[in-house]
This record gives sequence, C-alpha cells and structure tokens, in this order.
Amino acid sequence: MLPVSNAVGIAAVATATVTAAIIDLRTRRVPNALTAGIAVVGVGLAASGLGRVGLLASIAGCLLGFALMLPGHLIGATGGGDVKLLAAVGTLLGPGATLRAFVATAIAGGLIAIVVAVRRGRLAATLAGTGVLITSVGFDTSDIRDTKHDNRFAYAPAIAVGAIVAALI
Repeated sequence: MLPVSNAVGIAAVATATVTAAIIDLRTRRVPNALTAGIAVVGVGLAASGLGRVGLLASIAGCLLGFALMLPGHLIGATGGGDVKLLAAVGTLLGPGATLRAFVATAIAGGLIAIVVAVRRGRLAATLAGTGVLITSVGFDTSDIRDTKHDNRFAYAPAIAVGAIVAALI
C-alpha cells in the first residue's frame, strides 16, 4: 500500500496535469491561474508534510522544472505555459522526479510530434526541420517559428504523461 503522502502526490500530479492537458488541447493555452494553483498546492502540501517531498525539495523541483523547460521556450519550441506547468508540477515532485518527468516528457513529446506530423501529412518536413535544428545546435529555429508550416501542437499532454510516469516510479 502507498503511503498517504505518495498517494496524495500522485493524485495531485495526475489531476493537475490531466486538467492542463485538456485545457491546452481545447484552447492551446495553459492558464496562469492553473499553474499558480498547482504551485500553491505543491508548496502547501510540502510545507504541511502531506506531500511526497519537503519544502526545500518542492522549491528545488519548481526551479529545476523552470530551468529545464526554459531553453525550449526561448527557441520557440514550447509555450510559456508549458514552462510554468513543469515548474509548478516540480513543486509536487521534487528535483529528482522533476528531472525524470522532463525526460519522459521529451520522449512523449517526440512521439506525439511524430503522430501529429503523420496526421498532417508532413512527416518528412518535420524530420528535416528536426535535423536542421539538431545540426545547428538549436540556432536555426526558422521551421519552429514559421506558423505557415502547421507544426505546432499542444505540449501539456506530453508533460502530463511525463509527470505521471515520474510520479509513479
């Protein structure tokens, strides 16, 4: 049987991220009120001893989640709401699980990107653009930033998958 704090943490992560994913799929935004609420709950659970991590680990998870997602936002690959979402979820996970969530999110995001590209009939173009991004070490972001390419998709579902996987392991 799971300790109460772990069960509460898993439930909070799942509820928060699935809610964010649904909103992002419908509106293509992750509301600030939602990410702020998640962060408040995460820090509150940590401060009260009901969370799966302590207060310092909660704050460290927030800072790490922010730091890991920020570069993707700066090159235009993710939205600001995605950055704030992983930071907020980091308050529930702590730094170790936040790092695992980021890795699982990147894998889920890559798989979702492939599915989206296939459905939109642009798999070859997406793979070519990814190759350019990798070979330019992130400096050639023209394909990401060009809205005519129809290459954007909601990223909160990938964050939800990554965070839930990290909360469970």
